[in-house]
Amino acid sequence: MKHRRVALLNNISPLGLKEFGANYALTQNQGDADLWLVRSADLLETDMPIRLKAIARAGAGVNNIPLERCTRQGIVVFNTPGANANAVAELVVAGMLLSARDIIGGANWLREQEVDTSLPQRVEKHKSVFSGSEIRGKSLGVIGLGAVGHLVANAGVAMGMEVWGYDPSIAIEHALKLALSVHHVVRIAELLQACDYITLHVPLLDSTRGLMGRLQMDRMRPGAVLLNFSRDQLVDEEALEEALAAGRISKYVTDFANQRVMSLPNTLALPHLGAATEEAEENSAMMAARQGQDYL
Repeated sequence: MKHRRVALLNNISPLGLKEFGANYALTQNQGDADLWLVRSADLLETDMPIRLKAIARAGAGVNNIPLERCTRQGIVVFNTPGANANAVAELVVAGMLLSARDIIGGANWLREQEVDTSLPQRVEKHKSVFSGSEIRGKSLGVIGLGAVGHLVANAGVAMGMEVWGYDPSIAIEHALKLALSVHHVVRIAELLQACDYITLHVPLLDSTRGLMGRLQMDRMRPGAVLLNFSRDQLVDEEALEEALAAGRISKYVTDFANQRVMSLPNTLALPHLGAATEEAEENSAMMAARQGQDYL
């Protein structure tokens, strides 16, 4: 039997590679492969060889893959929505907690202190500087109730938050898993005005690019926190800078760092850690491998 060739364009979890049977050969040669297995490699300017039949991305987004060109060349593109959903949802919860309590500031201050017998007294004297608030009893607005969003909404309910959700095209499987106490709204503006925390969980499309712009930020509850662990271009960074400077938004928490974001006040940027867990990488790799094999 002729071997199918699979090119690895990124480091892929060994559990995913084990999914390939004896009639598959793993290679680093992109030009001699039937299937490309990819995570974050940028393929937007990459030439696609004639032999290539499919690209499987071990991750949810496909903004690093030239979909229109793949369509013209008859190359099928797969992704793995939901495989890293729990990892991202847990990080969103962590982001809320870090925005509510100055845990990082307190830890950094303590690390700079001289360690001697007076340290406990200094801690007691300065701890009020890092005082925060609890998220229990606060309101959480979830824009997008898909694989990640419905998990975040349910986590908010479990922590005693009042949760509002917006998703005009929610899938039945996610709707059935959503906590009954989540308030559904048909207009984003209603959610923005009601919530202390706003978190984005929608894909990057032409219709969602700049979803959070000046108008939306003006409608947010004064002092609210905005969290973006979905895609960076969902947020208009110029409008964000104005809202942070004016104090309309108290904090911005994101998984997408760039030069502008890093210069903004009251911003916590993480180095794209959403799916950076062993479990998420394994789940994504196995799903991508199975999809690629099923197609070939």
